[in-house]
Amino acid sequence: MTQDDHFSNGRGEVKVTRALAEFVEQMQWHDIPPKVRHEAKRSLVNYFAVSLAGCADAGIDQAVNVYTRFSAGSEAGLVGRRNRTDILNASALNAMSANVYDFDDTHLPTIIHPTAPVAAPLFALAEATRETKAMTGEQLLLAFVLGVEVECRLGNAVSPGHYQRGWHITSTCGVFGSAAAAAKTMNLDARHIGWAFGHASAQSSGLVETLGSMSKSISVGNAARNGVLSALLAAEGFAGPERPIEGERGFLRVTAEHPDLHAAVSTLGSEWSLLSNTYKPYPCGVVLNPVIEACLELTRTPGFSFADVERVVLTGHPLLRERTDRPAIVLGREAQVSAQHSVAIALARGRAGLAEFTDEAVAEPAIHAFASRLTFADDAAYSVEAAKVTLLMRSGETLSKRVDAARGSLSAPLADNDLDTKLTELAAYGKTGCDARSLIDALWALESAPDASLLMRLVSR
Repeated sequence: MTQDDHFSNGRGEVKVTRALAEFVEQMQWHDIPPKVRHEAKRSLVNYFAVSLAGCADAGIDQAVNVYTRFSAGSEAGLVGRRNRTDILNASALNAMSANVYDFDDTHLPTIIHPTAPVAAPLFALAEATRETKAMTGEQLLLAFVLGVEVECRLGNAVSPGHYQRGWHITSTCGVFGSAAAAAKTMNLDARHIGWAFGHASAQSSGLVETLGSMSKSISVGNAARNGVLSALLAAEGFAGPERPIEGERGFLRVTAEHPDLHAAVSTLGSEWSLLSNTYKPYPCGVVLNPVIEACLELTRTPGFSFADVERVVLTGHPLLRERTDRPAIVLGREAQVSAQHSVAIALARGRAGLAEFTDEAVAEPAIHAFASRLTFADDAAYSVEAAKVTLLMRSGETLSKRVDAARGSLSAPLADNDLDTKLTELAAYGKTGCDARSLIDALWALESAPDASLLMRLVSR
């Protein structure tokens, strides 16, 4: 009997809720392969890197001012700040900080940013429980791995139609990952974990239309916050439906035209979503990474001048145009998902860091005017990790560069020391005063830490 058979009813329907709940309940740290354990730590290095930059964003300042007015306690800290608040608000605000610049990790098969909705609540819970029974680094890492597995498997089941219908997949699936991770730290059994999934399904939301605005951050924060709330309610015996994920009117069937239920449960425990996780060298939508890399390479052509570029043809998978054809932008947040801006700024400055995706960068007349010079050429033969940039120069010369696997992709991943450098640079960018070296050392040693909450003390002022 196959695993799918075990989790099927008499009609051949896969019991996704039950399968995932039992998986979360039963898995232990010794079941997690060493490579997955290591990838979990890499994800958390990247998480704190982007959080330490994003926490200084003006939009996050505004969110902190509002959310903390309704704080129910001071158990948990906020990355890069002196503020302390309750578990739910800390989960939301720290997830928002990690995701606000679109510089966080990406699970390539689904384009979910998996770490922010799962890590933020785990560190909040670790702080809240340290006085009674400290959460060890091993316990946090196990819960993190399982939370990411749940959210990404649900993403596999609803992709690609889910995103195309307008659902923001990080938010809609992230709430299940948060619920799973929180439930694991509470030692809930499969029945109660299933209830937590039911509560998460009732709070799963987020729209693609919000990308490029702070509204996106609300749903990412809610995914973290509401997942914890779901687990807390389930722990109290607050019951949910039997099939909230696969039911006739459950999450999968409501949010996808043709959900693949088997994708959510097949190979559980033998294939791991974290091994398909990637980390960005540039603060923008992941499909723009090869575009930017190609542009930066073209700027190194002898005699190249941005002023001499007459027209740009951008060739890539249709998803590239669908997600990044945004010519009329006015904000830095919009720039993070705009091919027009990314191409112009990379060609003009020869770099693509956080400073290149600000309101000020967008407002530069030469950058703003460049949008009309770019056209897309869809080619379904391209992978989403590939792109070709062709420059038609005023001289009549043509310059072209194709990138099949950009830095940060699965084929050309950032090395551990690259992630260390990213954390060091972004900690400096956020001006939090965080000792980056101490944080990096603590992250790589997290598996043996007796108290996982110590990390938050290193990043809170």
